[in-house]
Amino acid sequence: MHVADPAKHRARPLNLTVLLSSVRPGRLGPMVGTWFTDQTRGRDDVRLDLVDPAAAPLDHPGADPGDPALAEARLALGRRLAAADGFVVITPEYNHSYPAAIKHILDCYRQEWFAKPVGFVSYGGVSGGLRAVEHLRGVFAELHAVGVRDGVSLHGVRGTDFAADGRVATDPQAATAAARLLDQLAWWGRALREARETEPYTVT
Repeated sequence: MHVADPAKHRARPLNLTVLLSSVRPGRLGPMVGTWFTDQTRGRDDVRLDLVDPAAAPLDHPGADPGDPALAEARLALGRRLAAADGFVVITPEYNHSYPAAIKHILDCYRQEWFAKPVGFVSYGGVSGGLRAVEHLRGVFAELHAVGVRDGVSLHGVRGTDFAADGRVATDPQAATAAARLLDQLAWWGRALREARETEPYTVT
């Protein structure tokens, strides 16, 4: 019977892939992503890999499937997702749901998501992007991923809110929410990583 060493298991940092969802011009996603990654300073239990779909020529609908650059970009992203122990999705809310760019990424891969935890950082107007998150939870469940309970929701934000002295940057409640999210991802990430290593997750 395999018996894990808890101390050794905790000593291995988790690889968390942070996925930006929006590719629109003028988007806040990169600012939110920078703010969130700043919240991991001082933590030695996680390592972040930021994925920005606007920075890679992914094979969007209508693209030439024979384009070698698109094929290589898809393979490269697949390797990054497969190496992740968990995910953080940073998303705005578009028309009561999430952006098409993140749905396309989710649909292009399958087992890369299996048995891994997912956390959500949302932003927007009065809803703070929460309706986008509720839709995403169902999609990730279908992909055999595990959505953690607590997330971060930023309401009515603008670019200036993420400046050094901005509202979000100095908000202790936002920082506390981010820390809680990271704590839950760390627990689930360690537990599911050990489970995958003990017995690979399969779908029948």
